[in-house]
Amino acid sequence: MSHQNEHTDALLKLCLQGKPSAQMEIYNRYYKAMYNTAFRIVKDSAEAEDVMQESFLSAFTKLDTFKGDVTFGAWLRRIVINNSIYHYKKQQKTRAVDLDDIMYKVEDDDGVASDHNGYTELKAQKVMETMKSLKDNYRVSLTLHLVEGYDYQEISEIMNISYANCRTTISRAKESLRKKLTINA
Repeated sequence: MSHQNEHTDALLKLCLQGKPSAQMEIYNRYYKAMYNTAFRIVKDSAEAEDVMQESFLSAFTKLDTFKGDVTFGAWLRRIVINNSIYHYKKQQKTRAVDLDDIMYKVEDDDGVASDHNGYTELKAQKVMETMKSLKDNYRVSLTLHLVEGYDYQEISEIMNISYANCRTTISRAKESLRKKLTINA
């Protein structure tokens, strides 16, 4: 176990004891990455902030259910993604808004682009920009798979679809993305 994980485990134990300083330290470590994750799905800054805050509150109140099978960051990210999707679906029902750009902005957790990766950075931006034009389920499934790194089983559970449907959706989404990138090239 790394020194970082040991320190996080110690902080989590203090959080279980209700120590506000430990909760604040955990929040400071993870808030930016969790905000970015929420923003990729809900697209609105204020809503992403709300989802992130609700997710941290949920994580701290349910911390005793954290088994440690995965890292705390992965566990927290799952909560954020589930809350984001739930919030998005709820928002979609109430406003009946078209989801043309759920992927409005995707940035690295540090938000910094390096010069030696300039060309790669431009290609990645083009891919992310093109993803905005995909169908809703394609965009969400590709985001979870390519950006967030979830496997097919996890995505099928998150999106509440069968494993086979998940694989088919992601395959079709990739093909649709390839076609759109070829047309726009």
